[in-house]
Amino acid sequence: MARPGSRLAKALRGVLGYFTVSVICGVLVASFVVPGVAGASVALKGSVGFFNGLPAELTVDPPSESTRVLTADGKTIATFFAENRVKVSLDQMSPHIRDAIVAIEDRRFYEHAGIDPQGILRALASNLTSGGRQGASTLTQQYVTNILNESLVSADKGDRIVLNGQKSVGDKVREMRLALELEKKYTKDQILEGYLNIVFFSRDAYGIEAASRHFFSTTAKDLTLPQAALLAGLVKSPSFYNPAIYPDNAIQRRNHVLDAMLDLGRISQAEHDAAAATGVELALNPGKQGCAGAEMAPYFCDYVSHLILNNPAYGVDLASRVRKLFRGGLTITTTLDSRLQQSAQAQVDATAGANPDKWGASLVSIGPGTGKVLAMAQNTVFLPEDGKFDTQLNFNVDSKDAKGNDLNGAGGFEPGSTMKPFTLAEWLQEGKSLAATVDASRRTYPLDFKWKSSCGKVLGAYNTKEKNRGAAEDLQNNDAGYYRKMRVDYGLYNSINTATFAEAAQLDFCGIQKMVDAAGIHSGLDNAPVNMHQLGNLLGAIGVAPLVLANAFATFANDGKYCEPVAIVEVTDAAGQQLPAQTKSCRDAIKPSVARGVNSVLQDVLKKGSGVYIKPKVHSRFPVAAKTGTSNTNGATWVVGYTSGLATASFFGDALEGQKRPGQNITVNGKFFKSIDGYMLAGPQWANYMLEVAGLYPAEAFPPPPESMTKKPDEKDNGRKDAGRRDSDRRDSDRDSDRRDSDRDSDRRDSDRD
Repeated sequence: MARPGSRLAKALRGVLGYFTVSVICGVLVASFVVPGVAGASVALKGSVGFFNGLPAELTVDPPSESTRVLTADGKTIATFFAENRVKVSLDQMSPHIRDAIVAIEDRRFYEHAGIDPQGILRALASNLTSGGRQGASTLTQQYVTNILNESLVSADKGDRIVLNGQKSVGDKVREMRLALELEKKYTKDQILEGYLNIVFFSRDAYGIEAASRHFFSTTAKDLTLPQAALLAGLVKSPSFYNPAIYPDNAIQRRNHVLDAMLDLGRISQAEHDAAAATGVELALNPGKQGCAGAEMAPYFCDYVSHLILNNPAYGVDLASRVRKLFRGGLTITTTLDSRLQQSAQAQVDATAGANPDKWGASLVSIGPGTGKVLAMAQNTVFLPEDGKFDTQLNFNVDSKDAKGNDLNGAGGFEPGSTMKPFTLAEWLQEGKSLAATVDASRRTYPLDFKWKSSCGKVLGAYNTKEKNRGAAEDLQNNDAGYYRKMRVDYGLYNSINTATFAEAAQLDFCGIQKMVDAAGIHSGLDNAPVNMHQLGNLLGAIGVAPLVLANAFATFANDGKYCEPVAIVEVTDAAGQQLPAQTKSCRDAIKPSVARGVNSVLQDVLKKGSGVYIKPKVHSRFPVAAKTGTSNTNGATWVVGYTSGLATASFFGDALEGQKRPGQNITVNGKFFKSIDGYMLAGPQWANYMLEVAGLYPAEAFPPPPESMTKKPDEKDNGRKDAGRRDSDRRDSDRDSDRRDSDRDSDRRDSDRD
């Protein structure tokens, strides 16, 4: 029990506070409401001078708002926030919440000028008699406090926030002064709207819209009376009155709000009683944060977030860009097509559903002629989940961008034979024919072989007899019986390694390098060019990201014009102002005639080449070109294919860090494979997806190559002998196709054998 002396001292302090605040209120009101009176007294002039020395302007910056990432068709991909807040106008808030917050927090809100002298006197009297700490801050003063605190948090100065119970007299005076300033600048409804958008309801809900969604899965506009009263009651103590944790406390507080609304005449007795009779009736819907909580396409979301964080247009340094993304209320409209994304995700999940060994499957699509990334999916989850393959690495993109900024990609996978079309492109660029014959029987190229390199770069060798001098193993084809002379086009659509080397032996490697560079192909690890003077790269020995490969093949589909990948088409801030986004950037990369020549050969891959076993038969529905690919150890398998309007890279293989596991003697979805090939898993994944979505984009016939490109070098237009030779070539092709079918059937039996 306190001694009489201490109670007296406390009472005296209270009385002193009463007179101090009374004087403050009088001076403040006089200085703003009756300025003429303020000038009549020398003493009052001095007081007004003191208050004029306080900050006179309060910058009402928009509070931290959630950033939304949207698909091209307006669907939500993900939301980023430091404070889960969605700003809405007052007319988008239920009248119940407007009435409830005024009734419980500041019943004279529409009568005072920012501070409430009557409320202050009431609070002082209560504190003097009860010894408590009753507050008297108006809604306007609370709004001021929230604005000041939000500014500190946004500037990473949250440690400077002064809590209500710790405020000095100077803090309170400053708050009063700024409240009066605010009332001069804004209407009551503007202040109420601002307050309801900034106030804290829970750690997962800032502002009334986020609170409505979080606690009741509804909007601020559709709040019922009991819901609105409960949320209005939360403001006093969001933890103590949290209905999810302390429902009894929440109901008691809600009913107190209903009493205040009834007393103020905002609701009838019947409305009061009906609302008070209800339970809490929550429908919790916690806000999902960032790409880990994405509604769809978490890895595309991650790619987009890195594009924003790596772009100086969104801030001078990483910290400021992070603030912009998480607090700036941006609306980021992307290129993603939700229809394609849904199909792509379903396909990669189906390819490796039962996947205890964590094999990776991915699909990525891009628009020829636009560079727009339309789908990006992989068979993993972003965060650990029981029984699922989890990783935050994006299988489809580079590890770093061209400037060395992190993209969080896996760093690419060996593309295997999907690199062969670029050797063919250089073959055609140098004026050679698709019908020309090369000697695919040669399997070794000694160190002193005279490769062509007009830019002076030294090439390696392929010769088992010279391994001790750094040479690689001799060339192997996937199927027996193909070490012989054959047409160039036949060699490509059947994916014959020795045929590709036989072509390269007649070409300028500097030209092959230019072709690969022009199509945008680079290392997935460090964005460096793929060195085509390293002979292994003719067959895809350096890791390339699926997005890069898809876009390179899109260049063929687009008549040789290369377009930079684009994922972001529009960015607006919370005020609706546009910020820099990615723009279409295309350039001539490959001659149209060369691209058409490549297209003509790749259309045969699915009809009678290395992809003939891929089902369903997409080419029966659309004009389509494709290339299969498999790395040396079968650890990376591919199909990259395209229509005139959609290019897609399909990958299956070892996507774990290091990527050293061979794709041999493995079981996927309960099926045993002696060794995997591009047509086995990546192929059906690609075909099922393309069959479902290719019709959503143009799928027109590819223009044919020039006639001169399809003639044999010595062929005459009307020579019967040459016509007979062409018929003979076709028969040879058919016989070789039969041999390949027999070999493949044997491989399939081996793969299917348990």
